[in-house]
Amino acid sequence: MAKKEKKPGLFARLKEGLSKTRGGLLGMIFGNSAEKINDEFYEELEDALIMADCGFETTERILDELRAKVKAEKLPDRGAAREALISILAEQMDCDAPFLEEEGDNVIMIVGVNGVGKTTSIGKLAAMYKAEGKRPMLAAADTFRAAAAEQLTVWAERAEVPIIKHGEGADPAAVVFDAIAAYKSRKHDLLICDTAGRLHNKKNLMNELAKMRRVVDRELPGAHVEVLLVLDATTGQNAIAQAKAFGESCGLTGIILTKLDGTAKGGVVVAVKDELDLPIRFVGVGEGIDDLQPFDPESFAEALLAN
Repeated sequence: MAKKEKKPGLFARLKEGLSKTRGGLLGMIFGNSAEKINDEFYEELEDALIMADCGFETTERILDELRAKVKAEKLPDRGAAREALISILAEQMDCDAPFLEEEGDNVIMIVGVNGVGKTTSIGKLAAMYKAEGKRPMLAAADTFRAAAAEQLTVWAERAEVPIIKHGEGADPAAVVFDAIAAYKSRKHDLLICDTAGRLHNKKNLMNELAKMRRVVDRELPGAHVEVLLVLDATTGQNAIAQAKAFGESCGLTGIILTKLDGTAKGGVVVAVKDELDLPIRFVGVGEGIDDLQPFDPESFAEALLAN
């Protein structure tokens, strides 16, 4: 029997996935590490960061900080500037706030437009937390999209976690209510709720999300609740627009960024954190059940700027 190939670690997968970003201007800028830092370097770096979808304002803030660091520390060449930039990016994207509570009830509500990888992200989250010793349960509260519950059921089976679901068109808040009842009776410690894959300008669907949140707050008082928005990294700055609209409507606490292994716009990670002040909690770096990983700012920055 052939030996199963060991999967590369998160850094290696990020590095491989971000090769599209690095292979453009970023790769050329830092290709010769001994080259001097001059005006041309900053102009090239500005173009590269904007093309990687860092956004204009975020790029300007990054460059201002890098210039100050180069001057203060008398950095001699592009290799030294690269290390300084890794430090700047990692610090900018860092988040000290804990994600889930070790004790007590935890609820994760997953929101996002259709097609971003919401259902698969839920399945991967469930598998990850089960492997860490938690007892997740899924609530299939996306009752508007045909076959949404069936697709989530496939992932629940893969992750070997229970799922609570109703028929298509059912009241999403009723699904959440029943899921919480089952969650409490079976003594689980993590409830992950799917929600309708809504367009971010559909107010009636946003109201459904608010209704579900009220059920959670009433039936699980004191629970630690996270509201995560799933974004597709390949959509670049459009992901920022989606996040702003969702943030105004449903109190987001963090971001899941999918398809990071398939984009030339890896800089959107930096822009999301800078423009929205929302932490990137998880990133998708492949199709496998274990390819959703907790976001590590330093590994990301190193992979983005790797030679």
